[in-house]
Amino acid sequence: MTTEFSQMALHPHLVQAIADLGYTTPTPIQSAVISLMMAGSDIIGQAQTGTGKTAAFALPLLHNLVPGQKRTQALVLTPTRELAIQVADAVYQLGRLLEARVLAVYGGQPYSRQITRLNKGVDVVVGTPGRLLDLIERGVLDLGDLRTLVLDEADEMLSMGFIEDIEAILEATPLGRQTALFSATLPSPIRRLANRYLREPQSITIQSEGLAVATIEQRYYLVHEADKLAALTRIFEVEPVSRALVFVRTRAGTGELANSLVARGFPAESLNGDLSQETREQVMARFRNDQVQVLVATDVAARGLDVDGISHVINYDLPDDPELYVHRIGRTGRAGKAGASITLLHPKALWQLRRIEGFIKQSIVPTALPTVEEIMQFRENKLLEQVNAWLASGRCQQEGLLVAKLVEAGHDPLDIAAAGLKLARAEEKQRPILPIRAAVEAAPRKGKRPGGTEGKKRFEGDRQSKVSHEPGMVRLSLSRGKMHGIRPNDVVSAIAYFADIPGKTIGKIYIQEKQTLVDIPEEYVAQVMAKAGSFRIRKQTVAVEQV
Repeated sequence: MTTEFSQMALHPHLVQAIADLGYTTPTPIQSAVISLMMAGSDIIGQAQTGTGKTAAFALPLLHNLVPGQKRTQALVLTPTRELAIQVADAVYQLGRLLEARVLAVYGGQPYSRQITRLNKGVDVVVGTPGRLLDLIERGVLDLGDLRTLVLDEADEMLSMGFIEDIEAILEATPLGRQTALFSATLPSPIRRLANRYLREPQSITIQSEGLAVATIEQRYYLVHEADKLAALTRIFEVEPVSRALVFVRTRAGTGELANSLVARGFPAESLNGDLSQETREQVMARFRNDQVQVLVATDVAARGLDVDGISHVINYDLPDDPELYVHRIGRTGRAGKAGASITLLHPKALWQLRRIEGFIKQSIVPTALPTVEEIMQFRENKLLEQVNAWLASGRCQQEGLLVAKLVEAGHDPLDIAAAGLKLARAEEKQRPILPIRAAVEAAPRKGKRPGGTEGKKRFEGDRQSKVSHEPGMVRLSLSRGKMHGIRPNDVVSAIAYFADIPGKTIGKIYIQEKQTLVDIPEEYVAQVMAKAGSFRIRKQTVAVEQV
């Protein structure tokens, strides 16, 4: 078996580009696919995201380009704008020494630039089915000389309803083209598509290492639905998070959770279908550049998302489809690095978890949430580590001069050190440790669940309570609720702006039909109530009362 790219008879410029990118040894799918595609074979490749399939088809299609052609020679179809951009960038990086002309086309961008580039001549076009079909029908994208067609993540395109567009594009291509189809799964419609449009394809199946790789730690926490935010913030307190991808069920849920995390000191942004393409790209850039630590997304919005260095995938809401769970967790534990998959689960949903365990043939480990005492100890240990590191570096001369001045003024050195640590821990006030009700026990497999209707009433009663359950917090009532279209971020923004208090200090928010209950730290209550007559949300005056 080929062990080096240099032994694969690729164009020397491609070998050099690969070396410049730091790669020497092909992945299993690259070893299997590249030589077959270079020889002109049609391909059906079954592999998960993260196996190296982009380079597997990009290298041979670049190798087979004929220089000096005006019309498009290779076309790559992708399900999402994000993936189109990523694939186009990868093809450009690999083909830059060949001076390959690469263009990404997708909806949400002006036609003018794409049409201008196509009229000048493009070797490789990467795009989404809808925009590609538009350009074909306008007579701008001419596929008469197409040599290679790639369908990337075909099952995702099927699930998004693109099958008719794909067939229309295939009909507009020459019969003698080479076709490569890549898909994580091969449902019947994809097999029928392959049977109709591919010629004696070579089938390549790469078993997903993501299901059994030891570097992905899979665990779950049993929590009440209303305590998921508290549970998530506790987990973030003690986990070594570099980048976290949090999955929720709805578009609205992404914004609500991201805002709640930001309000509690955890840098987060949302990714959902309501975002414009420009905004989406900006969010992704901030996530990749570590300006944002947590990305909250729906499954649809995250399709095609491929970001290195994701340390944690959080299932805030568990997916209904076990395969979707596999796609989610496959975004961490890449390239042999450690990763964690964490699921927050109500006992009533345990049957879904058992179904996933059966599908992946692995157990997902039940785990206890960090206690308040453990989090406080973790914070103290982290602070001591930071102080010891600065002491060891010997780079505190300027601060040493300040300490000397304070000692000369008559202050005790221990008191000075204590005050310094107090200042260093000031930001912890922005991260109150949210309370969690008594541990949730798994529901028995047979018979009635303990608590019954009475337990449900108590659970609902907690949300309606006039008394805050968070230590040091006071509950206030706002005279606007669901019927007025109020959202959590509206409440945080209004109180923070009009009362001039840090939004991150605001506690739980319960939006009811006609009013909203919100928890405020005791120290800020007087400041909030002093502005009680000036609060406005969406140009509506809002009355604020202490309950």
